[in-house]
Amino acid sequence: MTLGVIILTAFLIALAIGFPIRSHFIRRTPEISQPRRTFMLELGVCRFAGALLNAYNIIVYDLPFLSSLSMMIGCSVAGFFIGLDSALAQERKVIQVSMSWARTQPLPRRLFSMTRKFSFVALITTLFVALVLAMVFARDIVWLSKIGQDEASIVKAQLSVTYEIFFIMAVLMILVVNLIISFSSNLKLLFNNETRVLEQVSRGDLSRKVPVATNDEFGLIAGHTNNMIDGLRHRIQLISALKMAEEVQQNLLPGYDPQVSGLDISGTSIYCDETGGDYYDYFNLPDDRLGIVVADASGHGVGAAMHMTTVRAFIHFGIRDYQGPARLLSNVNTYVTRDSSQTGRFMSMFFLEIDPKSQLLRWVRAGHEPALFYEQAGKSFAELNGEGMVLGVDDKFQYDEFSQSGWNSSDIILIGTDGIQETRNENGVMFGHERLRDIIRRHADASAKTIQDTVIDSLRDFRGNASQEDDVTLVVVKLL
Repeated sequence: MTLGVIILTAFLIALAIGFPIRSHFIRRTPEISQPRRTFMLELGVCRFAGALLNAYNIIVYDLPFLSSLSMMIGCSVAGFFIGLDSALAQERKVIQVSMSWARTQPLPRRLFSMTRKFSFVALITTLFVALVLAMVFARDIVWLSKIGQDEASIVKAQLSVTYEIFFIMAVLMILVVNLIISFSSNLKLLFNNETRVLEQVSRGDLSRKVPVATNDEFGLIAGHTNNMIDGLRHRIQLISALKMAEEVQQNLLPGYDPQVSGLDISGTSIYCDETGGDYYDYFNLPDDRLGIVVADASGHGVGAAMHMTTVRAFIHFGIRDYQGPARLLSNVNTYVTRDSSQTGRFMSMFFLEIDPKSQLLRWVRAGHEPALFYEQAGKSFAELNGEGMVLGVDDKFQYDEFSQSGWNSSDIILIGTDGIQETRNENGVMFGHERLRDIIRRHADASAKTIQDTVIDSLRDFRGNASQEDDVTLVVVKLL
């Protein structure tokens, strides 16, 4: 009874001293560090209570050294279990608060592995249990050596030792089971914390993040999950922006093919990405002439699309004062070079002017694939060739104009980009010029739209499961 009062008094004093320390040592620290500090504080309080208890007993009762050592070990064991339980309770509180407020924190700077913590707790628990049992057995052996040797005394001693061992084992078992339940509760919260957000992500809801409440593997997984969510948000924003850019760029291309007397025209562009650098357009020129431009910016994707948009603006600006293909492309090249010479980007272009009345073709080839001219009567091919540098290299370069007069009914002109000939199949074989010419030859009696669709379908069939590596643009003109 006296010993119980002394122990209770010592612990009450230690708790009274530790209570004001709690607000400074625990509550004012980052939440992720509070469980560890809680364990340290509770262990320190119990050890301090043990020190007060030993000091009182040594002064008042002249306690022997071995007894004071046993008392400190007992307080350390009690502090270990109390501290662990309090730390797990504090961790549980931090997890619940983080989940309710959806708090997110950066990845923990220092990782305390859960397996390492579990191994440490299991090892220390085993050592403490073994130490307590060893101390009890040692004390009981000494005590048994001093009792009487009669049968009644021996039976009484055996029962006393048995009850004592069962009591100690029951207390230790309760403490261990309590830790297991507390630890399991925290694991369940952490699992629910993670899976709840991942389920929302799998349904497309990226509005929530996983609270980083621990500095172990769960905290690390939560941090990486949050980074993944940020990445998904960014990708969705990027995809939305690309979709908008795709819509804008499609609106920059002709919405329909022109209806010109004596001409059957069809054109299209198919990009390998959401946006591309290929471009084609039609222009109504003076004296019922028609201008056709097909261009290919270096590269593909957003950068090529922006470059294409800039060049398109220069062409539309220059066409208002149209004085021939060579003059137009020379002026456009001046502006393009000033804008893009430092970026290393350039653009090839083929500009064709068709005069149906006088049956005259005039063109400028700025580093682009030459247009194909198919003569129906002789079933032969020629190229609308000529020299010329790509746009965006030399702002002082002056382009030359080339011309051809006369044609027969059903002759065909095809202006395309290099994405047609350079389309590869799964074996790395290119589509090439001969396959394109063969399509024109076999479908020469068909309309321009049919020829265009046949070329596109043939490219798709030839490519098979291989991915499209470059943009494809072509304009088919059938001379009637």
